[in-house]
Amino acid sequence: MKILAIDDQKLVLIPLESRLQELGYQVLTETNALKGAELYDMFQPDLVIVDMNMPTVSGMEIVQHIRRDRQDNTPIMILSGNTDDEMITKGFDLGVNDYMKKPLSLNEVCARVKRLIGVPKHTAVTHTDTVMIQQRCVGVVIPCYNEAERLLSTEFTNFIDKNSGYHLCFVNDGSKDATLEVLHDLQKGREDFITVYDCEKNGGKAEAVRLGMLHMAQRADLDYIGFLDADLSTDLADFDELVSTIENSDFKIVSGSRISRMGANITKESARKVISMTINLIIRNILSMNFKDTQCGAKIFHKDVINLAFDKKFITKWLFDVEIFMRMRRHFGLDKAKAMMCEKPLKRWIHADGSKLSMKDSIKIIGQLGQIAWSYRSKKKASTKEVNTNFEIA
Repeated sequence: MKILAIDDQKLVLIPLESRLQELGYQVLTETNALKGAELYDMFQPDLVIVDMNMPTVSGMEIVQHIRRDRQDNTPIMILSGNTDDEMITKGFDLGVNDYMKKPLSLNEVCARVKRLIGVPKHTAVTHTDTVMIQQRCVGVVIPCYNEAERLLSTEFTNFIDKNSGYHLCFVNDGSKDATLEVLHDLQKGREDFITVYDCEKNGGKAEAVRLGMLHMAQRADLDYIGFLDADLSTDLADFDELVSTIENSDFKIVSGSRISRMGANITKESARKVISMTINLIIRNILSMNFKDTQCGAKIFHKDVINLAFDKKFITKWLFDVEIFMRMRRHFGLDKAKAMMCEKPLKRWIHADGSKLSMKDSIKIIGQLGQIAWSYRSKKKASTKEVNTNFEIA
């Protein structure tokens, strides 16, 4: 039994192909819808699984090609995040056999496939573990410096094994220990879901995140890209909730917030907490934004603001988050920038032992904030002066 699966997001197709092959089906996948239509004519599948929203050629056009152009009754299953009632109705009017709305479990997809075309004679043992097919694909940058002893490898691999649509990019920031070896071991067998980006020299967290974000932005199959601390002080489940917030809103940036609230597990060292509150007060005055916590190491970005936020090097080592917000404010203006950014409280954040930020560094931050305020204010004045000069020349 042959299945053709067409979806522009490779991260969706990989686990789907693997599971269906384990069940005994012969599977072909294609991320280019136009090539998928050509494959249909050559492969002559027993079932077509197709996404609805794809560039150049839509899933609906694939359905029309099969039903109207080829006059073929091959079963068609839509697997899409498009929940528009008119679109779904049109699909069934054209002769679609099933319409599945993302997100849903891979087990459900397989059950529906079996119902439509039956079970191969030589099938493997059915999986019972739940793997979710998501409607969006997300890149996550994880900066690593001397993390060989505390990298929670199992937590990362367990998450991507159970959540399709995630690609993790570990950035080795010139580590002096065995971090790079640990990361390569972590990547083995999961190369489609894990990238290791190696920086030969240590450039600091800001530069590691920046390079990782720009590297991931080159991937066409990602909708959102974010970053997360390697110690998982914010866990991956909480990060997934940040992703859910941005995909169901018009926000361009969603930032985690370590606000203490009922029902949340938020722990900080007492001295660190006092310094954090002081620093945050200064940051709010500089930004003119009511952020409760700019420095949380968990943030997610819409792909179309990545270059704006990360194209140029940051001027400070630890306060690049503040610089990102300053760049958004300078580009869009204060009011529009506020409307584009959201702060979401985390359910869990725990200060991890071995943090690279010392109390001495925390004190230095106050001076660096002054540097940011001066630098970005100066740039704004220079930009205004340039505009005025051009106006006078014209």
